[in-house]
Amino acid sequence: MRITGGSARGLLLTAPKHAALRPTSDKVRNAIFQLVGALVEEARVLDLYAGTGALGIEALSRGAAFAEFVEQDARLCQAIRGNLERVGFAELGRVHRAKVETAVAVLEGPFRLALMDPPYALAGVPAVVARLTRPGLLERDALVVWEHSSRDKIEEYYGALSMKTQRKYGDTSVSLFVMQATEGEG
Repeated sequence: MRITGGSARGLLLTAPKHAALRPTSDKVRNAIFQLVGALVEEARVLDLYAGTGALGIEALSRGAAFAEFVEQDARLCQAIRGNLERVGFAELGRVHRAKVETAVAVLEGPFRLALMDPPYALAGVPAVVARLTRPGLLERDALVVWEHSSRDKIEEYYGALSMKTQRKYGDTSVSLFVMQATEGEG
């Protein structure tokens, strides 16, 4: 896996051997950041189901200010830390070894960009997406990028998140949601 754009473009990321991963392909990762555009610049980024950290590190390479990585597997958390060090972003990221469901309840925002690449067919992911709308976690107009199987039925709305676009890349689809104003916001 290589970083596809920005200051760390071309640098390699590593993963532990025998890790059950389905890393985001370079093509899909590049397409995601074409969709996100300049919103990534100076953003606080949340990388959920982080795996090797490729999505969050790609965001840092493209100008994000800071990234929080959430991954349950200890070996993958160690790989994320190593990848951050390898590309020179160790001070720009924090790795949390936790279940995503737990982390979204306690992490402090606001985040401008949330990136999600959960294992396909993982139960409970739509509920996690809905929980991202809890007060203070996402900025108003924040983007949530959800990578999923092209066979999955994705709703148009999850709480205050509304689908902006969906793109298909073979067996992989990317759904982009925007955070709308919630009740009580002016």
